[in-house]
Amino acid sequence: MAVSTSPEAPLPVGEVSRLIGGWIDRLGAVWVEGQITQLSRRPGAGVVFLTLRDPSYDISVSVTCYRQVFDAVADVVGEGARVVVLAKPEWYAPRGQLSLRAAEIRPVGVGELLARLEQLKKTLAGEGLFAPDRKRALPFLPQLVGLVCGRASAAERDVLENARHRWPAVRFEVRNVAVQGVHAVPQVVQAVKELDALPEVDVIIVARGGGSVEDLLPFSDEQLVRAVAACRTPVVSAIGHEPDTPLLDYVADLRASTPTDAAKKVVPDVGEEAERVRQLRDRARRCVRAYVEREERGLAHALARPCMEDPHRMIDERADHVASLADRGRRTLRHLLDRADSELAHTHARVVALSPAATLARGYAVLQKSDGHVVRDPAEVAPDETLRARVAEGEFSVRVDRAEVDRPDADRADA
Repeated sequence: MAVSTSPEAPLPVGEVSRLIGGWIDRLGAVWVEGQITQLSRRPGAGVVFLTLRDPSYDISVSVTCYRQVFDAVADVVGEGARVVVLAKPEWYAPRGQLSLRAAEIRPVGVGELLARLEQLKKTLAGEGLFAPDRKRALPFLPQLVGLVCGRASAAERDVLENARHRWPAVRFEVRNVAVQGVHAVPQVVQAVKELDALPEVDVIIVARGGGSVEDLLPFSDEQLVRAVAACRTPVVSAIGHEPDTPLLDYVADLRASTPTDAAKKVVPDVGEEAERVRQLRDRARRCVRAYVEREERGLAHALARPCMEDPHRMIDERADHVASLADRGRRTLRHLLDRADSELAHTHARVVALSPAATLARGYAVLQKSDGHVVRDPAEVAPDETLRARVAEGEFSVRVDRAEVDRPDADRADA
């Protein structure tokens, strides 16, 4: 329960320590799993001191037990071993220190570890972390490769030497970490996150040599698996040998059987690529040559056609045809013009024959009154009326004689 305090009514340190101890005592005995990182067995001492650490997190707790409790498992338990401890939390008030008093220690066997890993595998697979559609393709030629491995390890040497032998220009960004023990998981996770944060890193290799199941446990840790699943950079798992399959292999974008195999899969072989380029160049040259030869044959076939051997032949044939049509057109036009000319001459002759001018030319005259009216009847004129007489060569004035007008049978008028 919460304690009511104030600046005017504070609790003494001893009272706070006593209260903490009381709260801790209420927890009772608990089973705790962890990895032994420190072990102190002083000769003649009746108490053994241990440090129990959570491999996934940077958390440790002190454990004490009676010598007879530890002696029961002393032959199979040492530093680095994973154990399950039945312990009761204790609060050492004078120093304000928390520890666990172990009443029983049980080593975690390989079979139990494998069963737990299988259960964790099913859980992560159910979340889709191992789904094939999450796998990303590796770049064909990475410019910078991130490498997470042990310091001066055989895995580091295998990856660097084989990669540079295949592609001498390849560059590496190496992060040396602990690859087993209690510090392995946090260091590997941190290294992966650092390399993933570098935009120039194209692919990340996590490599480790072979080892026992216990040695490879850090690469099956849930925290590491989730960190790799969250990476934006493709990750290659190269842990142990061919039979070893930590959970990192399932979540990685590519699994390599060994660190050497990882180097072969990440960078291409410069000799093979040069040979492939040569083959492609030869293939392209053959394709171009075949295309040119095919076009040359087609051009030769086209040039062998009669119209190409004698290009003017068609023009000459068409010219003769055009000339024939032109002559035919001329004859037809000439015939039409002759017929039209004959018809025009006949029409002209008829017009001339019927023309008043022709009548006048034969000696006739046309009499017109002053208003232009043609005189057709003697009764239309009056005595002494002046008329115009129109003849073939011109016209002149005449005056009507009275005596002539009075004679209805008069056939002319005197001027």
